[in-house]
This record gives sequence, structure tokens and C-alpha cells, in this order.
Amino acid sequence: MDMKVVANNKKARHDYFIEETYEAGITLTGTEIKSVRQGRVSLKESYARIEKEEVILYGMNISPYEQGNRFNVDPVRPRKLLLHKREIRKLIGYTTLKGLTLVPLRMYINDRGRAKVELAVARGKKEYDKRHDIAKRDADRRMQQAMRKHS
Repeated sequence: MDMKVVANNKKARHDYFIEETYEAGITLTGTEIKSVRQGRVSLKESYARIEKEEVILYGMNISPYEQGNRFNVDPVRPRKLLLHKREIRKLIGYTTLKGLTLVPLRMYINDRGRAKVELAVARGKKEYDKRHDIAKRDADRRMQQAMRKHS
């Protein structure tokens, strides 16, 4: 599978435990997809919410296309994600019953030229979980350096 990753949400893996991931299509206008192909996308503060059995992505910033002039739309407008009905029903169960959050992990263009969003069902980390992860990463890094010195 050949795909071009356009945007990554590194903060999501730091702030959340990822339970499950879904691939979702996204509705974009003509000038938005041109900006996406140029890689002018930010997922930093974005999240998804379910409203009337539709998944809506909030806070994703797609910079306006330079040659777009009057066709450009609001860079942070809410955008609809495209998922199957049964997937949406499953997500409704996760968010309402278990209190989990929907967070986009990355956006990419797939081999057929379609823009896709990898959506994660996530549980928020507490501060001590984040500190534990950082300590583990540091320990692994030190171990790798020690292994390199001795070989």
C-alpha cells in the first residue's frame, strides 16, 4: 500500500492511550484538497465528535490555497468524516458508554488519491502516565547508547 502522510498528530500519542483506530474519508472542497496535497495541514488541536449519527472533525487547520482566491473556505471549519453506519454506531458506544475520545492520529493521501484520516478511539492519560512514558523512553535510549558503546 502506497500512501503519502500529509499530517501527523504526535501530541495525541503523548496525551492518550490509543484503544482502536479507524480509517475515515473526509469531505473537502476543491481548494482544500489542493492544500492537503501540498501538506499544509495541522492536526494539533483537533478532535472528532458524533452529532446526529455523523462524525464531525473539529479544529483541523487546512491553510488556504494560494491560487484559491474567492473559493477558499474557513481554514478551521468543521469537516464531516465518512465512516460506515456500523462503525459510527460502535463509536457512539465508545464515546457515550465508556467516555472515550475520538482523536485524529494522521492524515494521508491513499494510493487512489483520496484524502483519509486515521481516527483513534482514545482514553486520556493522567500526568503520572505521561511521566512514566517519558522515563521509559529515556531508559530505552540509555540502554541503546550503552549497547552501541560496547559493540
